[in-house]
Amino acid sequence: MQKTFLTAAWRNLVMANYRIDPLLLHPYLPYKTELDTFNGKYFVSLVGFMFQDVRVMGISFPFHTSFEEINLRFYVRYKQNNERRRGVVFIKEIVSKRMISFVANTLYGENYSTLPTKHTWSRNNDDLSIGYEWKVGKQWNHINCIASGESEIITENSAEEFITEHYWGYTCINKTCAGAYEVQHPKWKVHKVKSYDIICSAKELYGQAFYETLNHPPESVFLAEGSAIKVLKGEKLF
Repeated sequence: MQKTFLTAAWRNLVMANYRIDPLLLHPYLPYKTELDTFNGKYFVSLVGFMFQDVRVMGISFPFHTSFEEINLRFYVRYKQNNERRRGVVFIKEIVSKRMISFVANTLYGENYSTLPTKHTWSRNNDDLSIGYEWKVGKQWNHINCIASGESEIITENSAEEFITEHYWGYTCINKTCAGAYEVQHPKWKVHKVKSYDIICSAKELYGQAFYETLNHPPESVFLAEGSAIKVLKGEKLF
């Protein structure tokens, strides 16, 4: 049984989901994984959320227990015996804490970058206003939404279920080895998004290929409530 590496809570995840040409993702596929699809479509998601109550190996570190994260991710699966483990691969993860970036990049082979970030949460009557910002050069980027204050159970076989029900993270170590780690959390509830606004320096952050994708409107945007989570210690896939 894998030991727990990190515990935390992920809260108020704004998830903007874009269709993408699968050929653009092939260079980022970890060893032995394959692209996962929903109704024959391939997606990347731009996600902003809060990391809260962070503990590494049961220890909390001053000034590193709560912070924003903004990431760009896509969806894969890996066949383990007769089980298909559905997971995500991160193109880039942005946080404001250098130590978080160092630990994630060193121990898990992730692609964290450290940039200034901030967030705003508010409730107005029956609506939630949730937003995350990150600074690229001199420009503040953002992913903001206004969503219904009431959360709902995710519909089975929906796009929301596909996006949120991936419980593994996969990383590229080299051409013949991948990293894998399990993320445990209960099924999330979601809030319907009434409006959203996204500004992202996609070319500077992710390159020309992803700029073309993120320059189109997302196919869907929703707000996931989030929950407490556990990240288990990683393993290597040969």
